[in-house]
Amino acid sequence: MPASKTSASAARQKQYARLRAQLAHIGWISQGYVQDRGPGAGGACYPWTRKVKGKTVCVALSKEQYDWLKQAIANWRTLQKTLRQMQRLSREELFASIPGPRRRKKLNKQVLGLV
Repeated sequence: MPASKTSASAARQKQYARLRAQLAHIGWISQGYVQDRGPGAGGACYPWTRKVKGKTVCVALSKEQYDWLKQAIANWRTLQKTLRQMQRLSREELFASIPGPRRRKKLNKQVLGLV
């Protein structure tokens, strides 16, 4: 294997290990969206909205629940972003290191899921 491919693979492995370590430090997670509507908004001050079986569900929260859930939702989004990066790196490593079938033309990055 040429030195450039080896160094690229090592860089991918190092980045993948860094992303894996980030996963270990993510706290509580939750899907959805929370909002601070403030007093006098004509309804719940802290609604939590999410989809359940294609239907939107809304739950009123206390200030403490809002603060906790806001962080859990931020953690969920960080987790999703990290997983997307890990998937992209995994595909890069797959297509760079393991030989595939012969093709008449080279596959582009969009087809390989690298963009």
